[in-house]
Amino acid sequence: MKLSEIKEVLLTLENIEFQLEDGTFVPEHFHVTEVGAVAKHFIDCGGTIRHEKFVNFQLWNANDFEHRLKPIKLLNIIKLSEEKLGIEDNEIEVEYQNITIGKFDLEFNGKNFVLKNKTTSCLAQDACGIPAEKQKINLSNVPINQNSCCIPNSGCC
Repeated sequence: MKLSEIKEVLLTLENIEFQLEDGTFVPEHFHVTEVGAVAKHFIDCGGTIRHEKFVNFQLWNANDFEHRLKPIKLLNIIKLSEEKLGIEDNEIEVEYQNITIGKFDLEFNGKNFVLKNKTTSCLAQDACGIPAEKQKINLSNVPINQNSCCIPNSGCC
């Protein structure tokens, strides 16, 4: 989800709820403690230099169980970050601590914001020696060569 998309969604909501992919919810007394612009400049294992930019949201739970972040408040935090930090309309990455700090992509399911699990991957599989995934076939669908000596009841095996 891009920053422009979350701003559009926030305009339609009365409350903000974040949900993990497994269906559990971030406690409703969460805080958004950071909104930032993150630039990643790196080289992959194949030697390609890469640049990535994204918007970072950090969610945090405190002991203030009566706290509720309203959509207009989050919109104001986003607008301030755009003005003061020059944040661009990039994809959002959410940091949220469960057992350790996790990084998540963000989607909206029509009711809640969903923290989508992120995975790692090799960006240079062709240069890294990662074999292409083999095609899986059912052996019962492989045609039998009638000229082969190893057919059923041929006595060759």
